[in-house]
Amino acid sequence: MATPPSHFEENLLCPVCRDIFRDPVLLLCSHSFCWACLDQYWELSGSQKCPVCRTDFCMDCPPCNRALKNLCEIFLQERSKTASAEPELFCSAHGEKLQLFCVEDQHLVCSVCVTDDMHVKHTFRPMDEAAVALKIFISTLNIVNKFSFQEVYKTSLKPFQEKHKLLKLEKFICNQRVKHIKNQAEQTEAHIKKEFEQLHQFLHDEEAARITALKEEEEQKRMLLEEQTIRINSELSSLVERIKITEEEIETDNISFLLKYKGAPESTQCISPCPEKLPEVLINVAKHLGNLKFSVWQKMKSAAQYIPVVLDPNTAHPCLHLSDNLSDVRFGQWSQQALGYSDKLEGYTSVLGSEGFSSGTHYWDVEVGDNTTWALGVISESAIRTRDNLPSSGLWRLGFHNGTYGQSLSGELLTPLAVKQKVQRVRVQLDWDGGRVSFFNPLTNTHLHTFTHAFSEKVFPYFCNVCSSQALRILPVEMAPAGLEVQRFSALISRIEK
Repeated sequence: MATPPSHFEENLLCPVCRDIFRDPVLLLCSHSFCWACLDQYWELSGSQKCPVCRTDFCMDCPPCNRALKNLCEIFLQERSKTASAEPELFCSAHGEKLQLFCVEDQHLVCSVCVTDDMHVKHTFRPMDEAAVALKIFISTLNIVNKFSFQEVYKTSLKPFQEKHKLLKLEKFICNQRVKHIKNQAEQTEAHIKKEFEQLHQFLHDEEAARITALKEEEEQKRMLLEEQTIRINSELSSLVERIKITEEEIETDNISFLLKYKGAPESTQCISPCPEKLPEVLINVAKHLGNLKFSVWQKMKSAAQYIPVVLDPNTAHPCLHLSDNLSDVRFGQWSQQALGYSDKLEGYTSVLGSEGFSSGTHYWDVEVGDNTTWALGVISESAIRTRDNLPSSGLWRLGFHNGTYGQSLSGELLTPLAVKQKVQRVRVQLDWDGGRVSFFNPLTNTHLHTFTHAFSEKVFPYFCNVCSSQALRILPVEMAPAGLEVQRFSALISRIEK
């Protein structure tokens, strides 16, 4: 095992060849190298950079590090003196000193080995002479093969250079995605704030309306009580006046009293009508506070729209542009923020729903209007990756192109359908458990087509639009109990089967 270099010797080693410096040169960054090592490194790398710190070297030729060169020469002289006292080696077979070198067998032998049968007709050279000749041969061979070695070295670098290019491309895509994610987050945050501003405004208006209703009821009840108070005060004044007159008559002398006496007043004349019952004129607190949150929620639900299928912008073709509420898809110019598409002409302009279905019954209505080229349907999860080139299986769609309605299973061409009336709206109905995908015209309640298939994986709503004049729009639906929707769907399927 070789002895590890000392700390002093470690400072005399070239960082490239890890041997004692030969003709050391000094760079501006204070690192030193063998001139031959540095020149070869620069030639292979194609740039004048420090192999250690990658600092550019702007001079034509680096200066010689003379002090380091002198130290290396002194160290080599001292090491050669120490190495001159080489230990004597002896033949393991004969115990004699090894002094000769067998040219054919390429190893050291003793004087007795020369006469051995194993070395008959072999050529022998003295050990020192053979060592010098072999060193000269190796040096000459290295010089001859220098350029071919460099070519081999350059060839071996090609896989690393290709991988370097791929990694740089991947890094570029990652940086682009970071920017795209930041832009997505900013736009989504702005839309969220806008939606909640509308909700806040709705709640503020509802609060103001309910407080106004409370104030109006308070004013009505207060005015009613004030009228009742005026009537009571009038009756009180009349009664006080009557009491006063009666008391004065009683105080007169007997003759005067008898002359003015006309009989005792009837008791009914002194009884005033009963006032209205107080509960009838109090604030109807139960009406204002009872199920307040639920009532507001019910009103909010009736004002809000529910879209049964929400589009997923991460699956949209770069030429498709979605509305803020992710219900409209329109064909337009190529998006600069598109990721995953390298060719502007690649693929069909399609987008998927954000949620897939693996059970149950579902439907959604799409306003196609006067759109000249469109397709609607469902696509299986396994076919999503090849949807832009129309997969061989897993896509069930109905479409309109060149004035003709048609249907197709997977990547097949559209098979014409006999549709008598122009379709402005299409309903897509999926019965995953029953294995049906049906298409209807909900405005005329007309059945267009039905696919049957035993679904075994999740499917996603599929939308394709190639018309720039009009968008495909998923229409909102009125919220209804789940059982009622199932009943409606079952009844419609039964009618189709009949």
